[in-house]
Amino acid sequence: MWERLLSEEEKMIRDSVRAVVKKQIAPLAQQLDEEESFPWEQLKALSDLGMLSILTPEEYGGAGGTQMSYVVAVEEIAKGCAATALVFFTQMHGALGLLLAGTEQQKKKYLPKLASGEMLGSIAITEPNAGSDAAGMSTAAVRDGNQYILNGNKVFITTGDKADIVTVFAKTDFGLRHKGISAFLVEKGTPGFKVGKVEKKMGVRGSSTAELIFDNCRVPDENLLGSEGEGFQICMEACDYTRISTAAQALGISQGAFDIAFQYAQERSQFGKPIYDFQAIQFMLADMFTEIANARLLLYRTAKLIDEGVKDFTMEASMAKAYCSEAAGRVTDAAVQILGGYGYIRDYQVERMMRDAKITQIYDGTNQIQRMVIARNLQKRLK
Repeated sequence: MWERLLSEEEKMIRDSVRAVVKKQIAPLAQQLDEEESFPWEQLKALSDLGMLSILTPEEYGGAGGTQMSYVVAVEEIAKGCAATALVFFTQMHGALGLLLAGTEQQKKKYLPKLASGEMLGSIAITEPNAGSDAAGMSTAAVRDGNQYILNGNKVFITTGDKADIVTVFAKTDFGLRHKGISAFLVEKGTPGFKVGKVEKKMGVRGSSTAELIFDNCRVPDENLLGSEGEGFQICMEACDYTRISTAAQALGISQGAFDIAFQYAQERSQFGKPIYDFQAIQFMLADMFTEIANARLLLYRTAKLIDEGVKDFTMEASMAKAYCSEAAGRVTDAAVQILGGYGYIRDYQVERMMRDAKITQIYDGTNQIQRMVIARNLQKRLK
């Protein structure tokens, strides 16, 4: 039913990604999780396919693809390996600040390298005492001649320990709260910029999550994104896009878990017949498939709005993120239940998917925050 929403080019991209995932990504997902290693090989396979450039404009070495082609790609990757999908879309997020507010000079310097995979990118917002309350961040940026001096800590930064360029949000004026936030491009190797603790996690263990420390880190003023005080606006606009990434990841996890459970139900026999023949199992699978269909339609509709040029899609992005991630929790839980004891065993993968699904309800704004965003936008739209 959702095939009609995809163009022929988008179907081709989906099929190409699906083939690479089947051959080079999904077979390594379990090992990646067990070893908590980084998906370098998988990222290279996606780069060779041209996926790292999918959203970058053609004038900066990218493919200039649609938002729909992007979410389809994330979904397919996450179906095979949620951790690889996270690393993949974090690369996209690393370019978001440049795409939203970068100067021509900044775009020419960094976007081609991000699109080719020559550089890895990341985005640093969260702090030990500023998660959902991004405006409460305490990392400081003080101007000193033609430089800014950054001091503070960021936590839970995906690919933070591997990134070559990080978009960092910091306060240039503490008296203005959110209006005093600015955004900076900080390169790996900059004196005063170092990686702290790399976290041990419940899920998406094939991606890295690190603390970033700024200790009198000097950044040239040419690396300021936009103007001073525009950082919060850049951050909020970027979050609309990152939430779509998370929704697509959650959808892929759901589909992957459903596929395993559906096949298992037809192959596993109890009381002399496949367990799929029992109505209890049929109802569970029917509910899972319905949730996935609803999630996909909501996500695809949001991607379509962006491709149609709609500027205000904040509410749709929050709805997609909240619904897709919570559906992933329910679907993976049901998949483990259908597989029974085998579902609890690592060899059967659904337990990994269940662990991976949980983070989609937390990062890029908890689902409680998404409900606040949705409610606030309802007041605007339903006046």
